[in-house]
Amino acid sequence: MKFEVIILGSSSATPIFNRNPTAQVLNVNEKLFLIDCGEGTQQQMLRYGVNMQRIGHIFISHLHGDHYLGLIGLLSSLNLNGRTKPVYIYSPPELKEILDIQFKYSQTQLRYPIHFNFTRVDKSVKIFENFDVVVETIILDHRIPCTGFKFSQKKRSPKIIKQKVEELEIPVEQIPLIKKGHPFIDKRGRIHTSVDLTIESGEPKSYAYCSDTACSSTYLETIKNVDLLYHEATFMSYMLNRATETYHTTASQAGELALKAAVKKLLIGHFSARYRELGPLLEESKAIFENTFLAFEGQTFEV
Repeated sequence: MKFEVIILGSSSATPIFNRNPTAQVLNVNEKLFLIDCGEGTQQQMLRYGVNMQRIGHIFISHLHGDHYLGLIGLLSSLNLNGRTKPVYIYSPPELKEILDIQFKYSQTQLRYPIHFNFTRVDKSVKIFENFDVVVETIILDHRIPCTGFKFSQKKRSPKIIKQKVEELEIPVEQIPLIKKGHPFIDKRGRIHTSVDLTIESGEPKSYAYCSDTACSSTYLETIKNVDLLYHEATFMSYMLNRATETYHTTASQAGELALKAAVKKLLIGHFSARYRELGPLLEESKAIFENTFLAFEGQTFEV
């Protein structure tokens, strides 16, 4: 099953040096989830071959402009392109007010419904679930209410062994029962257990997205042992005071959090516009957590 994240934007407050404000697309078994939507996100989708009409669920971490100012343009384009399927938005409640006033004064009547699911900042809660994945919030520590999002795959049913299906002439209607653990009796009356006819699917994986936050141990338990952690790393450690003052994280702090949470892989992003070259931030994080990568535009990372 496909489970990968496409980076559309890695900059912080301003787009600079060919870096766009924050936006990512998570592909879960060919269902696309948009995570944050900074300015220019739909242009980035066009650039990197992401079909915006396939976006059904949009997750907005907080209401600083570099995380949502591209949303009104994206929603408007979906409307102009004839979308009728609903869009589901998971966000702070004030986002609805912002969008409503935009549509009101542009006299825009959407052809499709928007369904809001408002996030809360007092505790981590499940906000979405389908056959493939569960999404829960991560309570972050920023200047305004802010949540991250944790996407956890569900355990998949065992896979039927195709060779056994052909060899034993197993009827199609029996396959779902075998996957659920039922035995199969062949034409000669022999009993074949589910274990004999199936192989276990891979272990479910998880992706945690921590957008803007001060370095904090409060969300360590939520991100513990995830396969892939995206964490902001706005500054280098020599600007620790600035990071603390603005409720952001340094590259070394991101590495420390990844180490303490025992994650498998770390992506760092949300880079300050003061850094043209990102190598030093990567080196700083890797010095603490070796398996660190830059979340840079156009790159795709398997979870």
